[in-house]
Amino acid sequence: MTDETQPGQPDPDTRGPVGQPDQQPHGTQPYGQPGTQRYGQPGPASPPPFPPPGYNQPGPANPPPGYSQPGPTNPQFSQPPPGYGQPGAQYYGQPGPAGHSTFPPPPPGYGLPRYGQPGYGGWNVAPAPGGVPLRPLALGDIFNGAITLARRNPAATFGLTAIVMTIYGVAAALLQRLYTTGFANFRQTFQPGQQPTQQQVDNLVSSLVGEALPAVLALAVLALIAHAVLTGLLSAVIGRGILGHKVAMAQAWRAGRVGAVVGATVLLFLIGIAIPVPVVAIVVVAALLHAAPVAIIVGVVGGLGTVVFEVLVVTRLSLTLPAVVLERVSPRMAIRRSWQLSQGSFWRLFGILWLTAIVVGIAGYVVTIPFFVFEVAVLGASGGLLTASASTSVAVLVASAVGSVISATVTRPFSAGVSVLLYADLRMRREGLDLMLRDAAQKQALTGDEFAAVWQPPTAQQAPPPAW
Repeated sequence: MTDETQPGQPDPDTRGPVGQPDQQPHGTQPYGQPGTQRYGQPGPASPPPFPPPGYNQPGPANPPPGYSQPGPTNPQFSQPPPGYGQPGAQYYGQPGPAGHSTFPPPPPGYGLPRYGQPGYGGWNVAPAPGGVPLRPLALGDIFNGAITLARRNPAATFGLTAIVMTIYGVAAALLQRLYTTGFANFRQTFQPGQQPTQQQVDNLVSSLVGEALPAVLALAVLALIAHAVLTGLLSAVIGRGILGHKVAMAQAWRAGRVGAVVGATVLLFLIGIAIPVPVVAIVVVAALLHAAPVAIIVGVVGGLGTVVFEVLVVTRLSLTLPAVVLERVSPRMAIRRSWQLSQGSFWRLFGILWLTAIVVGIAGYVVTIPFFVFEVAVLGASGGLLTASASTSVAVLVASAVGSVISATVTRPFSAGVSVLLYADLRMRREGLDLMLRDAAQKQALTGDEFAAVWQPPTAQQAPPPAW
């Protein structure tokens, strides 16, 4: 055994007896070779069974995988990059400091979601230049929009309503005086337990036919005309209010198309009367032929069918007046347009219109309560049509008229706004009207022709966008 062993040769002390395997552990390297552990020197720690947390992850203490280690073969990479390993250094794949971006910003508009698609943090908000979002409307949007449009242009909504309803209220008070007198004569003639004379009956018939009945018919026609005029004027105001434009009273009167609106109202009234005519004619003929069972069956079944069909027609034609004013078409064409737009939306229109009627009725009743209490408690009015007397004071009629005017001034702009917004909503859903309204809203002023062009329906050559 020699004292010195040549480098690269095995140590003779590590050899075992002949025929036995070497005592050197398998896989160890001979003494003198790189990585050989000599006696008395600390060896490498045994690797743990699992890698420690953060092992092989990029960070200041652990460079990213694949990062070339500096060595003698790569002298140009012998130094780490500037800032590497220092606190706050940013590496590839890690987020940078808040408020700073290591990449240039994208071009304007790049990657922005379109309207109606999810965007960054939610849905895009539709523009609302007049307080009504230019998109298909929900029930809350319609009710809130009707109130908002009335408040933003009070002179042309509440002011016009007050003027029209005041004229109607004065005429209605005068007519009410006539038919109140006729019904008062009826009460005096037919007293309980008293037989009227022939002269009294003739006077009653003359009073009813000559005064009360014409007054009632005139009041109904006047109410119809007042409703038509007011709806036309408010449709013009609200149609421009959707675009954020305010309308003066004179401009609203010119844009309201009062003559065409009255003509359309008369046509709608005639259609409503013509619906029950066939059933009434069949019942009358059956009664004249003494076919009582046929008359009863046709009267009951036909009456129910007439009511259902009447509701259907009234609902489907509820968009006629807004179409007359905004599209500037003839009454006949407006009726056709309303029937086309409401196709497939009967139940939605029916529900919203009846809910609007309930809201308007309750609000109008609440407004008139103080005037009713004043009539009964202060003026001594009995508060009923059949209980009215011939000496009913003018003060009672004036108080009743004032209450009706105030109630209509508060509620009519809301109901007209609901009708116009229902019309606009169906056109947004079916014809893409919201896109045209957005373009028009960017203009500060629109002439009459430009405003009419915005509301024109698409022609046969223009394909409407997909329905909502």
